[in-house]
This record gives sequence, C-alpha cells and structure tokens, in this order.
Amino acid sequence: MGGGLHLARVAGVDVYLDWSLLIIFALVTVSLGAGVLPLWHPDWGAVTVWLVAVAAAILFFLSVLTHELAHAVVGRRQGMDVPRITLFVFGGVAQMRDEPGTWRAELLMAIVGPLTSLAIGVTCLLIGSAIAGPVDIDPARPEQAFAALGPLATLLFWLGPVNIVLAAFNLVPGFPLDGGRVLRAALWGATGDLRRATRWASNAGQVFAWYLIGSGLAMVLGFSVPVFGAGGISGLWLALIGWFLNNAAVQSYRQLLVREALTDVPVSRLMLTDVRVVSPDVSVQRFVDDYFLGSGQRAYPVIDGERLVGMACLRDVRKVPRADWEAKSVGDIMTREVASVAPESPASEALSELGRLGVNQLAVVADGHVRGLLRREDILRWLALHGDADLERDSDRELGRI
Repeated sequence: MGGGLHLARVAGVDVYLDWSLLIIFALVTVSLGAGVLPLWHPDWGAVTVWLVAVAAAILFFLSVLTHELAHAVVGRRQGMDVPRITLFVFGGVAQMRDEPGTWRAELLMAIVGPLTSLAIGVTCLLIGSAIAGPVDIDPARPEQAFAALGPLATLLFWLGPVNIVLAAFNLVPGFPLDGGRVLRAALWGATGDLRRATRWASNAGQVFAWYLIGSGLAMVLGFSVPVFGAGGISGLWLALIGWFLNNAAVQSYRQLLVREALTDVPVSRLMLTDVRVVSPDVSVQRFVDDYFLGSGQRAYPVIDGERLVGMACLRDVRKVPRADWEAKSVGDIMTREVASVAPESPASEALSELGRLGVNQLAVVADGHVRGLLRREDILRWLALHGDADLERDSDRELGRI
C-alpha cells in the first residue's frame, strides 16, 4: 500500500493512516454512540456517550497500531526491513521489503501480533475489574451490571474483549493473516520449501476468505450463520472482509513468485538506456512538440548542466492551461522530488519502490548522472518472458493496460 497521511515515526518505523480508516472509525463510533452505550447506560447524557464512543474508536486503533508495531519490532530484530505500517479500513499492515530469512523468523514475527492483542485485552479486563470492583451479573439481564460501571470501566470492558477477538481472528490459519503466517512458517520448517509453503498457506487463506464471503452473503439473504449470527449490514461487512482476504492471499503468493523471478536481476539489465533528457529552460510548447510527439518515451529526466533536478511527464503538462504553454518552462511544471535507483540495485526492490511511490518509472542514477529509466512496463515485460505461467498471464494483462 502506498500513500496515506504520515502520522509519526515510531521505533524507526513510519506510521501512515489511509483515508479508508475513516470508514471503520465512523462505524465503531456510531455503533457505540447510537447503539451499545445507550443500551448499557440509559442514564448517561449524549455528551458522555459520544465522548466515550470516540475514545473507544481511538483506543481501538491504538491497539491495532501496537499490534502492528510488535510485528515490526520483532521483524527488525530478526533482520527484516519493515519501513512502514499503514492503518486502513480492515485494520493495519506492517509492510516488509523482503520475505523472512528463516521459518523461525517468520514464526516469531507472526505470533507476536496476536499475543500482543491478547495481552492488551487481558490487561484491559484486569484493570477494568480493579476499577469496577465486584460486579454481580444476572444472566437474565446482564446489561444491569454494565449500567453500574463508570465511563473508564465501560471503555476497558469493551476494549478488552475486542482485542481478544482480534487476536483470535488473526490466529485463523489463513494467509496472510498472522495465523496463516504461522502455518506457512510451520510448513516451511517441515518442507524446507518457502514457495510450496506459501502456496499451501495462500490456498488455506482463500478457502477461509470464501467461507467469509459465503457466510456474509447468507446473512444478507436473511439466514443466521453459526458464530456470525444474522443481519444484512454485518453480512455485507463480513463479505467485504472475505473479499479483501482473498485478494490479499492471492497477491501475497504472486509477490513471492515475482521476488523469485527477479532474484539476482539488476536494474541495469531491465532499464531503458536510450533516454532523452530535457533542460528546465525548454518551453512547455516545445517540450510537447519536440519530445512527446513522435516518441514513445513518457517521462523525461530534467537535467541542469549535468545534475538531475526533476522529472517531467504528460501529467505535469496537463496541469498547465494550453494558452500558457509558450510562457511556461519545463522547470515550472516538473516534479522536483525524483525517485531514483542505482543500476546495480535488485529489480525486485525497484518494483517495490514503484509500488510504494505510486509511479510508473524510476530514474537510474550512478555517480550523479542519469544512466537510464526503469519503467514498470520493462519489469512486467521481463516477467512475461521469464516468469511462471501465472506471472506471464498477469504481466500480459498489465502490459495490455499500459
């Protein structure tokens, strides 16, 4: 996942918030503020109810962040590069540049997340119990016990079970959930074959995902499903989670195939070397007429003397009204923060960088000089020629869209 709002840097890991986080934040807040809390505390005023609801949503995502930070910290201690964490609509993800080096590293990194959520859940319940003191619960009317709790105890008694459920859900043996990674680590250790272990764990993840999709659709149609219950909105949400997990399971296996196919392939082998560059003083009109028209090159390094100062492409041109093309120069429209890569860098890392930045090309720079361009289509074309059958089909489809 790329983009998002940079929140902070914690323990050497950049934390990003995706816009989709607002969806689940709103759902948690509204479900508590309009449903659960008024039922538990009919005597609370609206201000108290909504303040507690917002606090619960914030603490929930802090819990998810702690879960992902645990993955990142342990992963780094095991020698993995975990540059960022992204919180989004379905929770969070700690993004790794490479696969774990050993099955033990995978196991430790995977299991620490659910254990952290479990520890948070149990701690919340213990502190909540200490604050509330002895509570008599009538099995016939359990809501009466909650009515006697204060805001803090109520918050903790909600947050505790939620984290325990989060830990249990993540331990389901379906890749790429934490439980699926634990399964992959076990299979990897037993077979010594990461690729086979990933394929089996990915298949398990897809089976679980389709179970969620089927259960969600059944709930939408009015059926009651064991464990999940009934309800159209809950069913729709369950189906969406299943759809996301299925895509993640498929993509995780394909990413491994891509990394294997690009192993020991340097950027210099794939890059475009016959690259035209442009001066920042060239007018936009001349840039369009003399560079883009009649050329297949879509992005141009902007060189001032011998120094790379930016990158200019059609997207930059479109930002300028046509009437201003003569008056504006390439230096006025270019993108100044240029993503670059060294010729000897692995192509797999370059592909990850393309995805992270959401761009279609990287400038290949050595000793301060532009040596070429590495384009997404160059990598896809190489995969179509040298990858597995699945990768060839995927690469052909992607090339057709370029």
